[in-house]
Amino acid sequence: MYLDEAILDDTARIDAGHAGGLLPHIASAARQVRRGATLAQEAGVGRLAADGRPRAVVVVGVGGAALAAEVLAAVAGPASPVPVIGHHTYGLPGWVGVADIVLAVSASGASAETCSAVEEANRRGARVAVVAPADTPLAYLAGVAGAPLVVTSAERPARAVLWSLSLPLIIVARALGIARVADEAIEAAAVRLEDVATRCRSSSESFVNPAKTLALELAGTLPLIWGTSPVTNVVAERAVTQLATSAKYPAIAGALPHPARHQVALFDGAFGAGLAAAGDPARDDLDDFFRDRAEEDESIRLRLVLLRDPDVERPDVARQAEAAVAVAAERGVGVTELRADGGGPLERLASLIGLFDYTAVYLALALGVDPVQVPAAHDLRR
Repeated sequence: MYLDEAILDDTARIDAGHAGGLLPHIASAARQVRRGATLAQEAGVGRLAADGRPRAVVVVGVGGAALAAEVLAAVAGPASPVPVIGHHTYGLPGWVGVADIVLAVSASGASAETCSAVEEANRRGARVAVVAPADTPLAYLAGVAGAPLVVTSAERPARAVLWSLSLPLIIVARALGIARVADEAIEAAAVRLEDVATRCRSSSESFVNPAKTLALELAGTLPLIWGTSPVTNVVAERAVTQLATSAKYPAIAGALPHPARHQVALFDGAFGAGLAAAGDPARDDLDDFFRDRAEEDESIRLRLVLLRDPDVERPDVARQAEAAVAVAAERGVGVTELRADGGGPLERLASLIGLFDYTAVYLALALGVDPVQVPAAHDLRR
């Protein structure tokens, strides 16, 4: 695997390439948090609460917008009096009706799946709010429905607008009484993202830059990323998405206790203990035709990335996390443990999502991959 570690400490090379244009969008996360909350209030999303608490909140979004539903659900938490359900395809579930609220989010405002869901919500009489750029098909549908429209910028790439899409949803949930998020908690998340941006900036050298360090730990491995709480489970999904879109690098998302109980079997497979066992002379006859001994040291191995949330982890999950580290070590599987920092779920989300957003870009650079272009995605749409 090609790996150019030197580029991570060459600020001029980073800033001169496509990453130099992407990193400022990622660094805008704190501003997105503050601005997203303000725009939602100015758009009048609070009027959705005039008809009382809904039966359910359905968040519609695909692509880069899909995770906004998970962010809202994690912030609302298990104490939410109504379910928050993500919907990522055309139309709506058959049960959605006048008793429900549909929140549509789109970075482009042109998603066919999301537009079809809003049209269906209008036909069924559900309350609707839209988060999308102005002068787009989705903004038009919001106008037809008389729904609140929170206008977002169309200038940022979809992978860098999660906070612009998520904060309006959180403000809606607060107005409905299904999420307890004070203004102080929103500001704390913004401050946390500013701290991440400072520590992970391109001019910060690898040995003190947590995102560059993590990128080098992941390079050449198959990351298995496990959350240990609702908050870190969302981060695991975000990490896998960012690694795929920016670094074009595969990773597997999981969580303790499920689906980790099944995924732990990977430790004994071809990327874990099975790889080490391949050097056993007793297996030579079986393996000679299938492996290149000269390249054994370069083989891709699993790396367990545990996203810990110690302040809210259940004791049994904490014990399972410790056991997973021990089982991985027995099989020669490397482990990285990262901690969610902050007082509330929104700030804890910010602490780790911000880190992985930078990590994915730096991993792309180290691998010689363009973090901006996604030709396969364009070809799929075409």
